[in-house]
Amino acid sequence: MTLTVSAISSVEHQAFVEAQRSVSFLQIPEWGAVKTEWRSESLGWYDGRRLVGAGLVLHRPVPRLERYTLAYLPQGPVIDWTGSLEEWIDPLAEYLKAQGAFAIRLGPPVRTDVWSAAEVKSGIADPEVERLIRRGEDRVTRWLEGAGWLPQSPEDGFGDGQPQYIYELPLAGLTEDDVLRGMNQQWRRNIKKALKEGVEVSVGSEVKAFHDLYVHTAERDRFTPRPLQYFENLFASMSSARLYLAHHQGSLVAATILVRVGAHAWYLYGASSTSKREVRGSNACQWAMIRDSLAAGCDVYDLRGITPTLDVEDPHVGLIQFKVGTGGQAVRYVGEWDLPLRPMVYRAFDLYMKRRRR
Repeated sequence: MTLTVSAISSVEHQAFVEAQRSVSFLQIPEWGAVKTEWRSESLGWYDGRRLVGAGLVLHRPVPRLERYTLAYLPQGPVIDWTGSLEEWIDPLAEYLKAQGAFAIRLGPPVRTDVWSAAEVKSGIADPEVERLIRRGEDRVTRWLEGAGWLPQSPEDGFGDGQPQYIYELPLAGLTEDDVLRGMNQQWRRNIKKALKEGVEVSVGSEVKAFHDLYVHTAERDRFTPRPLQYFENLFASMSSARLYLAHHQGSLVAATILVRVGAHAWYLYGASSTSKREVRGSNACQWAMIRDSLAAGCDVYDLRGITPTLDVEDPHVGLIQFKVGTGGQAVRYVGEWDLPLRPMVYRAFDLYMKRRRR
């Protein structure tokens, strides 16, 4: 098989995505419209005249060298990762270098390890276990290393790109009762508590109200919030994005954002009020999103990033403890990798990024 890569229209790209069972929301044309600080491009892989793969590329220019870009394909591209990888990746590199890319960054949507909720809980309870233990290398990682790609995902914590470790709740073939039985007692109790307290969850469009609560959450939990315009653009650009709002006696107590592509649903952002936390609005929002994902026929409800830590003294362990309560499983992906196409420019960009992080 001899493959070629060329630009395709967003309509062609979207049609290809819709023919797949599951594609990351980061690899659909609409995501390019959300990332306004990047230039987006849809690419297609052709076997003769047949479109057999697609990818969303986000181009980031080099400061003072705007003709060169970092070509980023988050959680992509959508190709046959079980096949001969050089047949797919080599024409991509050739095309992007000709377009002025100084490097390519990929995030292959390939899993390397899965840990059940029981394994995660057991690890947290065992003082001798400090992190999720990998079970071996995979062929994609070996190929990337052999082809000169450089790993970018940090071993601990979150980096600048997409998380390598995520937590997900498999839904295929399950009912609402099945999902509830898989949750821990605390999660089931919180969902019932929200119902008993009269928390009402609806899908709405009050982005400003969400953002106000999100900024409050950021101040409380000490992270840097995204601006209101980012969320306004997200809802304007992504047709599948849904805003869930939990109210208690007229007060907004929690809000979350869900995105669905095909059979995969993602929990993207959440916010909650410090007051009235006892009415469990966040759990009510989560349960509403899970129920709607089940009703839509989704295979997976994705709670997004975690760190691999199981150490109870690590401040990040609370995140995985919260998510493991849903049942489900922790998953490790191949991670993000860079291929320098113009080494001198790549080194300059790497130095610039390191200085920014200081």
